[in-house]
Amino acid sequence: MNIIHEKQDLTYLNWSHIRTSSGTAGTFLKSESNLDGRKRYYKLSNFDSSRGVIGHECVNEIIVDRLLTLLGVEHLSYELVHADIEIENKRYSTYLCSSEDFKKRGESKIALDDFYTANAKKGESHYEFCARMNWQRYIDTMLAVDYIILNRDRHGANIEVLRNARAHTLRIAPLFDHGLSLLYSCTTEEEVMKFDIFEDKKCQNFIGSHSCYDNLKLIRNKSGIFKNKLKKSDKDFLLEGLENVLPEVFIEKIWAMIYERYEIYENI
Repeated sequence: MNIIHEKQDLTYLNWSHIRTSSGTAGTFLKSESNLDGRKRYYKLSNFDSSRGVIGHECVNEIIVDRLLTLLGVEHLSYELVHADIEIENKRYSTYLCSSEDFKKRGESKIALDDFYTANAKKGESHYEFCARMNWQRYIDTMLAVDYIILNRDRHGANIEVLRNARAHTLRIAPLFDHGLSLLYSCTTEEEVMKFDIFEDKKCQNFIGSHSCYDNLKLIRNKSGIFKNKLKKSDKDFLLEGLENVLPEVFIEKIWAMIYERYEIYENI
């Protein structure tokens, strides 16, 4: 299980303020450590200086991590860590995300939008460019995933290209950064109850349009996008250990959203 419930002392971490790029209100804090030569990255859910951590984006990361494991999709793995942290000399207790660096030795990274600007042919769409780079299957998979979880933040820097100049290798990074998805906009049980899991909300997508549903039309061949099928019996694995992290109404609504949107995708 990728949850550490025993509280850790991470008050030594220094946090930087990163405003969300999708136009939603909130501040998202990030940090990193380098212990014993192993680099780890940390991020918090939506943070407010007066109320502390008020979001649950980090929980979304864990749920989507497990979903992609079930479906057989390559992705960045996260841990959900219960920890004490310190921000501006004030201590908070929260659950945060931790992940390792997905770059291999000698690799550098560049955002896909910057890579596109430097290498695209005149008039070439973002999707066509990725297809020419032999990343079409990756992009098709990403579009399917983003519809199922209603990812609102797949801008051009949330897709990365990894290159090793010395070895002359180029690859696209595993899927990562799914915090602004599912019910991330809901902070109360009342908001959860009112949330329409089928609504096609406006999303920030580098590939395609602002509609995750319409973007499914870009997929040229759905066959084999997911190695495995999502089953009702997968609910326990997907949500294991979250009963003391999120209220039950959130958990049940998230499961309904994932499974029912997955079924819509499968039947298109």
